[in-house]
Amino acid sequence: MSTIILRDLDFVVTVNESNQILRNTSVVISDKKIVAIGDFAEVTQKYPAAEVVNGDGKLLLPGLINLHTHTPMTLLRGLAEDTDLQGFLKRIWAAEGAVMDEPTVELGAKLGAVESLLGGATTTLDMYFHHVAAHRGAVAAGSRHIGGPTFMDFPGPDNKLWDERFSWIESWPKELTEIGGPQVPTMAGPHGTYTVSEVHLRDVLAAVSDWENPLVTIHISENAAENADVLERFGKTPTELLISAGGLDVGYPIVFGHGVHLSESDRAAISNSPISVAHCPGSNLKLASGALHWQNWRQAGVRVGIGTDGCSTSNDLDMWMSMRLAGLLGKLTADDPTVATATDILRAATIEGAEALGMGDVIGSIEIGKQADLVLIDLAAPHLTPVHDVPALLVFAAGRGDVVDVMVDGEWVVREGVSTKVDMPELLAAANQAGVAAAKAADEA
Repeated sequence: MSTIILRDLDFVVTVNESNQILRNTSVVISDKKIVAIGDFAEVTQKYPAAEVVNGDGKLLLPGLINLHTHTPMTLLRGLAEDTDLQGFLKRIWAAEGAVMDEPTVELGAKLGAVESLLGGATTTLDMYFHHVAAHRGAVAAGSRHIGGPTFMDFPGPDNKLWDERFSWIESWPKELTEIGGPQVPTMAGPHGTYTVSEVHLRDVLAAVSDWENPLVTIHISENAAENADVLERFGKTPTELLISAGGLDVGYPIVFGHGVHLSESDRAAISNSPISVAHCPGSNLKLASGALHWQNWRQAGVRVGIGTDGCSTSNDLDMWMSMRLAGLLGKLTADDPTVATATDILRAATIEGAEALGMGDVIGSIEIGKQADLVLIDLAAPHLTPVHDVPALLVFAAGRGDVVDVMVDGEWVVREGVSTKVDMPELLAAANQAGVAAAKAADEA
């Protein structure tokens, strides 16, 4: 693989342990990794044959990490508006069952991956049905896509019985390897404690422990109605039920999708554990699910990353909007403008998201030895001028339209705002056609 020097970047936002922001710096990528950071004259002596990319007027930051979404739901965008979570699920599950077969899921995942990458989100933790097709579609677009089998007690939109779902634990690692793509954990996704029994949840958590590099994600305490339902049926909060099923005993990373309504005892129970929360403020606001109190979660020792949720609830996969909302909500709910700082939010969307995935030594910051998942921002815009506070600029002013180039695993997947991997007119035409069938199914629900 060729060596690339990103030359004389105005800013390099490392998001390393000390949050260094480097000025007029060059970064060298070789064999998928960051191999040098420093003065151009020095690095070019060591890598004289490298391809040089001009970084003048550009800002480099680590790829954003979307810690909770449902990528193929791009095809269902706008089909369940002005409703709460329960009303949303009723309408969307009908559309999913009618139209989201494997080819359509692959199409939706590819569309979602392209949208994500064009906005600078290089890594996505994705939960959806027909997981093999979803992973294939996202990887084809160049995403570092973390997906896997979804578990529910009932047949669900994909009409699979429990025994068939459980058999995926044996088959998925091999299928993941066959599809290929950038390095990712082997993920399983029990949908939630209200859709998977404690016995089945225990079985899944125990079985995936045999995987190499396992990861589990699950919806937990997204809204108050979910909490009340689980408490009434099982006498436990969703977190307590997960812990009862062995969630604190397995030792591998677990990501809670949403976690808006974790109680104080829930937060204490998962404090400083491998369990993290994926905060999805856009979706939570739109469904009126509630506002996660950032400061309370962080003070309790709970790691919090950022997610968009599926774009049939939040309506897009825009991590910049999610970062901004997380920062603003954090300040509002604490009644304190000094909390949820731009640096805090930026770390949540990068290195802390990587740590939540068990990948903190692989991605999430710009440091020598890490995989080259990188985003270039063009600073030549009125809303990015002048630059006084770089983290604040990124969280409260920048947007996905400012992303010009994106690299995943050392490969350019976006150049000058265009996907390098996907025929966009063909993709959009197919997505529009699939959308018509989805709308019809939702209207008939």
